[in-house]
Amino acid sequence: MEEQNQKVKTNMAQPISLDIFRDPHEQNYELRSASDAVLVELPGGVRAWAVTHYATLRDILGDSRVSRDSRHWRALADGEVPAGWPLLSVVTVRSMATLDGTDHRRLRTLVSQAFTARRVADLRPKIEQAVSALLDDLEKALASERHLWVDLRKVFAHPLPMTVICDLMGFPEEGRDELRAISDVLSSSISSTSEQISNEKALYELLARFIADCRKAPGANLTGDLIRASSDGGDKLSDAELLGTLATLLVAGHGTTAHLIVNAAKALLANPAQRDLVMSGAQSWENVVEESLRYDSPLGQFPMRFATEDIEINGAVIPKGDAILASYAAAGRDDKQFGPTADVFDITRGPTQHLSFGHGIHYCLGAPLARMETSIALSSLFTRFPDLIAAVDLEKLRPLPSVISNSVRRLPVRLAARRQGE
Repeated sequence: MEEQNQKVKTNMAQPISLDIFRDPHEQNYELRSASDAVLVELPGGVRAWAVTHYATLRDILGDSRVSRDSRHWRALADGEVPAGWPLLSVVTVRSMATLDGTDHRRLRTLVSQAFTARRVADLRPKIEQAVSALLDDLEKALASERHLWVDLRKVFAHPLPMTVICDLMGFPEEGRDELRAISDVLSSSISSTSEQISNEKALYELLARFIADCRKAPGANLTGDLIRASSDGGDKLSDAELLGTLATLLVAGHGTTAHLIVNAAKALLANPAQRDLVMSGAQSWENVVEESLRYDSPLGQFPMRFATEDIEINGAVIPKGDAILASYAAAGRDDKQFGPTADVFDITRGPTQHLSFGHGIHYCLGAPLARMETSIALSSLFTRFPDLIAAVDLEKLRPLPSVISNSVRRLPVRLAARRQGE
């Protein structure tokens, strides 16, 4: 016992600093090699335990001794988390993603009723139309020969999810550019305190005005359904809960899907044989999406969960009140779960049971939408531009400077094969 306690004290005294400018998969390999649960230090000096192995993470996600409620976070209660810490709003916003028990069930039930399978299915034509419009713009650029290459993140993967989530919420066209910019800052790990505070204020003011307009005449959309569900009897969302729910859906529905589209396209560009399999019809686009979720999860280190009592994991002890990170990208390449080819992108792998959408009571409600959206985006992109190639060395692309987001800052591509003389 003394030896174990000494090991825990040593680990706590020397956390591994998360470097948001490094290749995340290299760093995840080091974290997995260190332990199933590793004490790390996030930008801003905040400490948490990163759970990096698949089986351990799956257990933690369903462990009743782990809470999403930041009121269990000892460091926050003790004033050790810096004011304006970039990820603080993600952790403390009042929504179904940050609550447990009765409050979580109440909010999730209300959102589930508005986020129905039928509503998601009904979005397919709108998604196809939005994808087609973006690809039309790319085709015009190619025809005019103005662009030898384009940044696929900027012109395609980034705007598409914002269009889709805003259509689902019923958010008007005006203001969407502002929402997109705010969403990017909120998921960043390097924004300044003043930037973070300013963007949070702008987001909640924008959403509050939107909610006020919707209350006057609730439309046939997710926001209208939530307002109607909250207006008469039964379970209700408070103003703060409605605001927090829409903010969470916006940030999650935009950023993570954009990263997934980029990561999947990058993997296909880097693996021509895999691309040939799906283009020939030998493999499905659904398999591409699932393998991309495993191989290069759009979520890196997702904050936060909190230990409500001491939790022992293979000799290490996560003390009561400590924060826990769900290391989705690390778990996706765990060779204990996926074998010696865990670092290989292989769409023939079959069902992988990845954890990129979570596990247990907080499993992502938007998973069906993200899957459908990404499948439509990829199949349409590579069908419209069958000669699409990378315009740079993919290995040299810089990662997004974020703890949460796992992707690259840009994805330069050539829409057509190189012309003679270029």
